[in-house]
Amino acid sequence: MCGIVGFASKKADYDKQAVLKEMMDRIAHRGPDGEGSYLDDGVALGHRRLSIIDLQGGAQPMYNEDGSMVVIFNGEIYNFQELKAQLEEKGHVFATRSDTEVLLHGYEEWGKSLLQRLRGMFTFALWDKKANTLFCARDHFGIKPFYYYQNGDTLLFGSEIKSFLPHPEFKKELNRDQLELYLSFQYSPGEDTFFQGVKKLLPAHWLEFKDGKLTVERYWTPAFDPETDKSLTQWEDAIENIMKQSVQAHKISDVEVGSFLSSGVDSSYMACLAHVDKTFTVGFADKQYDETHYAADFSKHIGVKNFSYRITPEEYWENLPKIQYHMDEPLADAASVALFFVNREAAKQVKVCLSGEGADEFFGGYNIYKEPFTVSWYDHIPLPIRRAIGWVAEQLPPVPGVNFLVRRSRPLEERYIGNTNLMGEKRKKQLLRVYKGKRKPIELSAPYLAKTKGQDPVTRMQYVDMHMWMVGDILLKADKMSMANSLELRVPFLDKEVFELARHIPAQYRANGENTKIAMRGAALRSIPEAVAEKKKLGFPVPVRAWLRDEKYASTVRAAFESDAAKEFFHVNELERMLDQHMSGKRDNWRQIWCVFIFLVWYNEYFVKR
Repeated sequence: MCGIVGFASKKADYDKQAVLKEMMDRIAHRGPDGEGSYLDDGVALGHRRLSIIDLQGGAQPMYNEDGSMVVIFNGEIYNFQELKAQLEEKGHVFATRSDTEVLLHGYEEWGKSLLQRLRGMFTFALWDKKANTLFCARDHFGIKPFYYYQNGDTLLFGSEIKSFLPHPEFKKELNRDQLELYLSFQYSPGEDTFFQGVKKLLPAHWLEFKDGKLTVERYWTPAFDPETDKSLTQWEDAIENIMKQSVQAHKISDVEVGSFLSSGVDSSYMACLAHVDKTFTVGFADKQYDETHYAADFSKHIGVKNFSYRITPEEYWENLPKIQYHMDEPLADAASVALFFVNREAAKQVKVCLSGEGADEFFGGYNIYKEPFTVSWYDHIPLPIRRAIGWVAEQLPPVPGVNFLVRRSRPLEERYIGNTNLMGEKRKKQLLRVYKGKRKPIELSAPYLAKTKGQDPVTRMQYVDMHMWMVGDILLKADKMSMANSLELRVPFLDKEVFELARHIPAQYRANGENTKIAMRGAALRSIPEAVAEKKKLGFPVPVRAWLRDEKYASTVRAAFESDAAKEFFHVNELERMLDQHMSGKRDNWRQIWCVFIFLVWYNEYFVKR
């Protein structure tokens, strides 16, 4: 696990080495064990290293035999030993034991089709000196981040946007259009970012830059293809086998590997299969929101040492600016802050941790996937009538039941943008000083819903969440919070071979009206206690709702709502009214308050202070 930065440019009116060094320094937290760089007339490549495999010989940039190709790489290739053997049979000579070198020789041998053979999490940039071409790629599910920015004939790229700030060709401008989407999603969705011109290379895509021309293409497309010829028991057998294989592959390391552990089934199953020596858990000083005792009991049950940490309200709030700086873009998922602390504690003892991200998207774990089975009679009401009821419901205060009537007034294609749909267009108009409505949230999810037309609702929702929520929220915070603490996070559920199995599981064994992750829970039940395997999906409990009714913390939010930045983007009186309603108990507005507040915290870090 590392950090990569670089640029391709023919311009020579600045000190490229000095600029590259400053870019590398901005992401030093991603790789405190070493650094390396490469420069020639057309490209500059920088690398920060966190040593995990081949501690002595795996330094980067790495070169092929004749020095005509050079690569920088962030991630892990779990089948590198298998690929290395294939390449050696074809005559390639390896100089190291590192998985990085497989990328060089693999590209020499197979070209872009190398990407189809890789099993792992990765972003990399490879410079082909003979062809004068920069080739970059991102892994199948978007576990590792990759950003790029083009200004004329200059292309910047890197693991984090903040690395672009020192480059003289980078113009730091806010992409104001992204704010409207963020208020609905609570994260920055799609390929655009909050920085004008900065793009995310989407999962399963490659990028090529040659002679000032940029080409971006998809190299792999996931697809659900349910099979109905197996029993639930057979699916449980298959899940158990593939997860054991994936966990063992993800444990390949020359340093100690630990595991995160919450009270849920995903991390518990992971810790049980991994047989690591240490698990790491965080909770809160307020016992009402603390589940560390679950993790302690479970760790004792499987014979593993558990290390837990309880976050105080003061340190939670004090670290918000630092956390949003590391995120690169605002993320209003309150659990991401807790993730920062568990990574911090784990990094004191290990360099690698396993985590349970991806299980919900692959196996059908979110509670919203129960929705097609609940009050199903309502869907038999003619659509025009449901639309009329929904229109009326939208005019009502957000009391229980109203959201249901609004959602079910429209078919999935017109409403489902993912696991979170925080603010509608009406609410955004009330809050924003300038509302353009240029791009509606449903426009982003529409392509994924179109690809699953004719399939069951659970499959369609999972497909949207795999491409949007998982990448924009779940994996963003996993990468940024682990790397902020120089810790490598590995996610065995998000494995190409695991998905190849999961995509065939029929919807009836994924979710119904009573349960989620049905087949996966059944497989987990063979290894972990029933109380854990059957535990309801809750998410990570965070006491923000309560804190925002305490003047001690609400005053911090109020100060942000009264700031010059708030006045630039929002109707301040509406922000204050929203906060007052929440504090008085008249409305539960905490998620909307938090979303706006976190944007202002992030904006202050990148556009006010810097």
